[in-house]
Formats: sequence, structure tokens, C-alpha cells
Amino acid sequence: MILNRHWSSDDSGTRFKLFPQPPFLEEYGEPEIIEVSSPAGSVGPGPSDHRMFVIDPVNKSHSYGMHQDPRGESYLYLPPWDGGRFAPVLPDELGHFDYLEPGTREFECAHLFGTVRWVLDIWEGYFGREIEWHFTHVFPQLELILLNNWDNAQSGFGFIEVGYFDSDAGTHLPYALNFDILAHEVGHSIIYAEVGVPVPETEAAEYFGFHESAADLVALISALHFDSVVDNLLQNTRGNLYTLNKLSRIAELSEYEQVRLAANTRRLSEFVDGWADEHHLAQPLTGAVFDVFIDIFHSLLHERELIPAHLAAMADTLPVQDADEWEIQRLFDAQYENRHDEFKLCLLEARDIIGHWLAFACGYLTPHHFDYNDVMQTMLHADEEITGGRYRFSIEQNFDWRQIGIVSAGPRLPSARAGGHVNSSRTVIPD
Repeated sequence: MILNRHWSSDDSGTRFKLFPQPPFLEEYGEPEIIEVSSPAGSVGPGPSDHRMFVIDPVNKSHSYGMHQDPRGESYLYLPPWDGGRFAPVLPDELGHFDYLEPGTREFECAHLFGTVRWVLDIWEGYFGREIEWHFTHVFPQLELILLNNWDNAQSGFGFIEVGYFDSDAGTHLPYALNFDILAHEVGHSIIYAEVGVPVPETEAAEYFGFHESAADLVALISALHFDSVVDNLLQNTRGNLYTLNKLSRIAELSEYEQVRLAANTRRLSEFVDGWADEHHLAQPLTGAVFDVFIDIFHSLLHERELIPAHLAAMADTLPVQDADEWEIQRLFDAQYENRHDEFKLCLLEARDIIGHWLAFACGYLTPHHFDYNDVMQTMLHADEEITGGRYRFSIEQNFDWRQIGIVSAGPRLPSARAGGHVNSSRTVIPD
């Protein structure tokens, strides 16, 4: 299993400072030192290595993707960026980037690279091998590029591009410092690399929902590789992870706002007549996997006599049934007392089980005629191969409650928002 690797004098990787969660969140105001797999001295100016490189462009006026020229003709705008660029960020004399301090563009560049590199390291650990970009035959490296005048973030054919988020308070917040959002975009690139890209003749609605769900799960699992995230999560919830917490709130934009929730009650029947946003369509699948994750955590706690059977059963009814939430929290508070390390080991084991399952499942999924039921079947296969079928009941029960394998999503509705990713730069592949 993968465990977080913080720097020590014996390590040989390259060090970066990363914010586990956006720095405007109170608990995460200071970055942490992490170490990526690239050996010290191998990451060059940019930063850059053999897999990816950062560009801080001068006067890049618009994002990559599909655009229209003044005559109304569509064209595809892709890397490489061939305009001016600011001076690349340099490593220190030992080859590290942890000397950089927040508040500068240089730190944003290093944070962007360090996050993407670390998330890739984590998931290559789960896959047990190198993940080859789906665009390698055209671009040997992933271009990571900042766009100062753009309120979005996206991954696409050969690039991950990040702009800024303007908060309601008027604060200009760079997506380059938002670990969840960057990890989510890496997740899209991993899924295209490992599962593939559909063609118009075989694409199905649920593949686009799966993409968003898988990217969210990549971000969620990756965040749990920060010790501070795990410690903060357990200290705040006492192990009752169905409460509104930093784990279930994906891609936080402020103290009170997030893009979507992993712990949700959405079911696939809500979309049988059609869907307008693949992020919403993703939620039944994300919710099913999150529920299985929590079940595994509770099961491990019970097996190690850290919580009684009746508490595990009560907690597993959340968030979809009426339950005495105050009583559940009171019981978790009592059981967690003086057992932080034991609870933490169970959470890390549950994290790694889900991570290995998702990596395993990708080897059996296809982008053609995709159905959410395919995910359930591959997870059952992964459970059988990796854990001896130990969690079969949990998978079947949670996916059934979400109506996965029972109903299917309908067509994309005419009211679908223009900002969706179907046929966007994310899904466009050049001929």
C-alpha cells in the first residue's frame, strides 16, 4: 500500500511545498513539504521533467480548445504555446523547489508542477506501472500552463490549463493553488490514458458522468495522502465521515462553497428522462463509490474492535435514511477518544483498497457504449481479485440503492449548459 512520503534526509526525490487544500481555508494556511518521485536534480527549469513542464505565458489571450475565428469558422487551438513566456522557475542548488514561498507566480508554477507530478506518482503506485499519456504519439510531455485572465481550469489533449477564481469577496484566487481541482484534472488525463476516448458512434451519456466521477475520486483519494488532511478529518469528525467535512466536499472554493459533494443522495432515476450537466450525472456513481469506501472504513474499525457492531450498522444508514445523527456522533466521539492512530490506519487502508480497485477496474473498462453497471461489475471483479470478495455485499447494496444496473441515463437535453465538457476541448482529439 502507498503511504504518504514526507521528506527526510535519506530521501532522494525532489521536494515541493504544496497546500493540501486551498490556502484561504483556515486550517490549511501553510503549505507542506512533499517529495515527488523525480530524483533530486532531475527536475529542470520550469519546473520540468520527462513527463511534464510548466509555462507561464506572456500575453496568452485565450484558452486552448475549440474557438471561432472572426468569420465564424471553428478551429482547434492546441499546444505547444509558441509565444513569449516569463522566465522559468529554477531549482535550488540541490535540485529542490521547496525554497519558494507563497505569494509569487514562481510559487504558483512550482505548486502546479508539484501537485500534478505527485498525483501522478500516487496513481502510478496504484496501477503498479507508468501511466502513458493518451497524447504521447503527438506530445511527449504534458504542458502545464497558467492563464491569468481566465476563470476556469481544464485538461485536454496535451495540456492542463489553469486560471483564477474570483470569490464573492472579490479575491483573485489561483486554481494553481487548489490541490483538489488540479488532482481532478489529472484524473481526467488518467482516465483517457487508461480507459480511452469514445468516438461519436459509440459514446454514451454515462461515460461522461463516469469521467467526472472518476476525476473526483482521484482527487479525493489523492488528498488522503496528506497526513494533515487525514489528521484534520479524523479530529473534526471523530471518524463519522458522513458529516460535512473536507473529504466529502470536493474542490472547495471557499469556506462554505464547494463544486460538489461525494456524500450525496442522488439516484440514477433522476436522469432517465435526460441530463443537462455531466457533473450532476456523475453524482450517483460518486456517491455509490463513496458509500462503499465508508462501509470498508466502518468494517475495518469493527473488525479491530474500535467501534461496536451496532454503531457500524447505524452509521451505514447515513446519509440516505433517517437516523439519530446526534447519537451516532456521540458514540463516535466516545470510541475515537485516545484511538486516533488506530482510526487513522483503518482510514488509510480503506483509501488504498479503493485506490487499487479503481486502478484495477480501469483495465477492464471501455469507453464504447459505456454503462455505470460496467463500473459495478469491474469493482466486484477487483474486490474478488484483491480482497477475496470481502466487500461484495457492500458494493451490490450501494450500487443497487443508487439504481445503477437498474435504470440508465437518458439523452443529453437541449438545455445542457454550454460549459459542459461533452464535445469540449477536453474530449476533442485532433485527426
